[in-house]
Amino acid sequence: MHYMGSFAPVNGRSRPELERPARPANTEADPVAQSVNHDELDAALKRCGASWDAGQAHGLLCSRLAVLGADAGTGWLDQVLAGSDPDNALRRECEMLLDALCTYTHRQLSQRQSEFQPLLPDESDSTIIRAEAIAHWCEGFLHGLVSGTPDVGLKERLTDEPLSDIIKDMLQITRATVDEDTEEETNEAAYADLVEYLRVAVQLTYEELSEYRSVPDGTEVLH
Repeated sequence: MHYMGSFAPVNGRSRPELERPARPANTEADPVAQSVNHDELDAALKRCGASWDAGQAHGLLCSRLAVLGADAGTGWLDQVLAGSDPDNALRRECEMLLDALCTYTHRQLSQRQSEFQPLLPDESDSTIIRAEAIAHWCEGFLHGLVSGTPDVGLKERLTDEPLSDIIKDMLQITRATVDEDTEEETNEAAYADLVEYLRVAVQLTYEELSEYRSVPDGTEVLH
């Protein structure tokens, strides 16, 4: 798998560092969130006529949550489903899945849960399909950062490290491709590195932008 060269280190740097909090002792699996997977959401989005795929939608969500926190949900949902019929039952199906994904993702990021994962196809899909999905995920994430920067201070923050480096890295990942002449084991290892990078980079981005988010009464409440 390639994207403008080998993965680690990127641009002469190692992965961004992020101190991962310990999982809360009483954390339980969320049955609603578990029901949302990449392929199910992707199919639902196609059925309702959305122009976003599942990876792009989740990438967009993560960056909008990083910038806006609890206020991101409604605008994100409208953006992903723009152009679809609000009275269509297929759209309502999408809304349910997207709402569940938004709630769960916001909870993971706001509670600093280190098991955060980007929404991507599972290992049963080929590395070619997964490479395309991870590229789309990064496209969505970058779109959410650059399209949601009305504040001059926020724009300046995105040009400073480590966020400027994360943006550059994700731009490279949007061009990820699979070299079919490379051994599958090597491609799988490269893909795993990219997924781990995204996990850490998203959490770091959320932490770095905390001062720009609206946090009523010291807590983020998802609307």
